[in-house]
Amino acid sequence: MSEQTQEQGHRRNKASITRATRPRSSTKGPLDADNGLLTSPTTSTPQLSPSLQPSPAFASQARHATPSPAPQLGEARPKDFSFLLQPEIYHPLNVQNVPPAFRNSPKQPTSETPLEELLAKGHFRAAAIAAAQELTGSTVSGSPVDPQDATRIFRLLYTRLACLTLIDATSLAAQEAKALEDLNDARRYIDDNTGEHLVPWELRVLHVRLQALGFGDARRAVMSYHDLAREARDRIRKASLTHDNSARELWKSRLHELGIKVAGALIEMDDLSGAAHHLGSLRDRGDGKLALSKALLWLHLGDTANAKACASQCSETMENVEKIILALCDMADSNYEEALQKWQEFDSSIADEMIGVNQAVCLIYLGRIQEGRTILEKLVDSGLSSHTLLFNLSTVYELCSERNRILKGRLAERVANLEESPFGWEKTNADFKL
Repeated sequence: MSEQTQEQGHRRNKASITRATRPRSSTKGPLDADNGLLTSPTTSTPQLSPSLQPSPAFASQARHATPSPAPQLGEARPKDFSFLLQPEIYHPLNVQNVPPAFRNSPKQPTSETPLEELLAKGHFRAAAIAAAQELTGSTVSGSPVDPQDATRIFRLLYTRLACLTLIDATSLAAQEAKALEDLNDARRYIDDNTGEHLVPWELRVLHVRLQALGFGDARRAVMSYHDLAREARDRIRKASLTHDNSARELWKSRLHELGIKVAGALIEMDDLSGAAHHLGSLRDRGDGKLALSKALLWLHLGDTANAKACASQCSETMENVEKIILALCDMADSNYEEALQKWQEFDSSIADEMIGVNQAVCLIYLGRIQEGRTILEKLVDSGLSSHTLLFNLSTVYELCSERNRILKGRLAERVANLEESPFGWEKTNADFKL
């Protein structure tokens, strides 16, 4: 379970209760810029918008927009990205996996809702559809995309692919990302005047994982992350020479993120020992994210001793991180009484969903199912609705009643009535085990 949601974005695994409640290893975290190269050698929106069936007129208009004036002698010719505006690239989205409570909700946006508003209210399925429609020129309103407007095209494409991952349609995103082909192609993606890459950094990072999934080659991701890391280090060096501290910190942060993503790629390759070795070479920036990531990986490997060692490395400013790791170690060792006590020691004023869910799981394993159910339902009533929370509460309903399908349907209605949030509003059947 990621600390935020990011990228995040966020796969639905029908795991056991214990496994579902542990925080996933973060895909964002620290890697010191002066730490040498990355060292691991192996290292839902049903009727809110029509399906992606662009009208020929608008699609043609987008592909054949009036070209810019011919460049003067010696002037670089603008890049043409019309190959990314083809309607056949983008798949229609199935709404059958969305519970009726969400499909029929008055909160569902209309097809005229601006893309920015869709994102702000967490309507990720609708945003994915809207972004594709804008790219292909199939919207009734709005101007067609200029094939040479790299900024707009890549902003829309990033929105499309990121939203697909957030609605658990990563496989579709991986297929659509193939249209970008090789982002290292200088003739296509490098500005001839400035030498800058035309594709935003966030899209380049996301494309690495999607490309690896699309081609079924996880090792490709490790190599591509290393390529991006080399670029980040070069940017850090240049920023240091010009005393541009803001740029230097930005690229250091990006380099740190890549360090954790390399570990994530190794985990997806089932190279857990390689991932553990790689994480061991990274330095914590003092926020506890890296220590927690290391501990979760050791727990996944069944090594609670090393996980506890990660807890001992936490400084006094990371006291809560240390408590979380030790509580998770107790759960891994089936010491639910001790784990429950640790979860209950957290300040009650800290409204942390992860703490509440794990406390409820301990109660369930101790046979106090009704108490655990009460905690989970209170979390939902407070406005929380992560996949982990809903999945475990649905599991509790299965343990408590033969009428669990009715209870899960009512839970879906309760969640559909919650306020919209930038963290995501619409849910899928998998969230409620329907």
